[in-house]
Amino acid sequence: MPTPQQPSLIVRQKSPENIEFPFASLSDWLIPTELFFVRNHFASPDLDARDWRLRVGGAVERPIELDLDSIKAMRSTTFTAVVECAGNGRVYYEPPKEGLQWQNGAVGNAAWTGVLLREILEMAGVKRTAREVLLVGADSGVVDTNKKTASPGPIAFARSLPLEKAIADSTILAYSMNEEPLTRDHGYPLRAVVGGWFGMAWVKWITDITVVEQPFLGYWQARDYFRWERSLGEPRLVPLAEMEVKAQIARPVQGARLIAGQPYRIFGAAWSGEAAIRQVQVCTGDGRGWREGRLLETERPFAWRLWEYMWTPEEVGRFILRCRAIDGAGCVQPDLQRSDCESYAANWIVPVEVTVVPEPQTYEEEFVI
Repeated sequence: MPTPQQPSLIVRQKSPENIEFPFASLSDWLIPTELFFVRNHFASPDLDARDWRLRVGGAVERPIELDLDSIKAMRSTTFTAVVECAGNGRVYYEPPKEGLQWQNGAVGNAAWTGVLLREILEMAGVKRTAREVLLVGADSGVVDTNKKTASPGPIAFARSLPLEKAIADSTILAYSMNEEPLTRDHGYPLRAVVGGWFGMAWVKWITDITVVEQPFLGYWQARDYFRWERSLGEPRLVPLAEMEVKAQIARPVQGARLIAGQPYRIFGAAWSGEAAIRQVQVCTGDGRGWREGRLLETERPFAWRLWEYMWTPEEVGRFILRCRAIDGAGCVQPDLQRSDCESYAANWIVPVEVTVVPEPQTYEEEFVI
């Protein structure tokens, strides 16, 4: 049962299961696996590691097939990385957008252990003509039946990475999460970890890797998980890739009551794509503008940064709290939503309204969803 120390996960969809982390409960740098959000497009496949194999083919010199023990016998690597569903924050779009109505908990930071994708590709020998690396999961089904966007029958979840990202140190095939074997919902026995990229690139339950010589235009690359790009004048579709710079307030929650004259800790997390977080700024709506928040913990590439700002409200009334992140590439979290991101990449500032009261009062129990 949920407790104040460990609140319940939020079910956004029962079938397939899609579950959100209650972001207001954020306390630690690493999110425990049992509280980590779950994003599924189809039912989680029940795979037996004894029968499971990873097949590597396509534009390679030596197609190979590996079992889990062979992969675990390779040199391992562990790094901490934040993964955010590309639809995180979709509920804040105005007007509303289609899709799962995530609030701000479809994101999490975990320690991942596995092998560099590059080393598996080296075993197969990538040809000079290679352009992308296609990752295919064991989960499959029919999408959008009877709609214009319907899939051509049952399809697997599959996404490709540019070769340069596939061979980067930030891309691994993980078999462990937070020092424990992957759970079924988190991709057992093997999943991709693609540091700095939205979660749709972190393909779970991988069974096949295909090196391709042309851009992959599968369903999840060309019909879903894309945005509009206007660099050439007329808008064109490009697949989603890097996460956007973003900070979120975990506490206080929307509608909280604070006491005038008492210090309060404004607390949250911030992350970006390939660049590290350099600043988090906070505005409390008291006329003093943006002020510097304090970044916590040591900077780790591709992990999020927890942050805090101590605020002592001096006057009673309603206040609008805002935070914004700035990364090492100079990207600043925007004030307003953007029109070219379809229903994804909701990284604009989401304000939190609080009420400052003159003295402690007793209220009926409140529930925050």
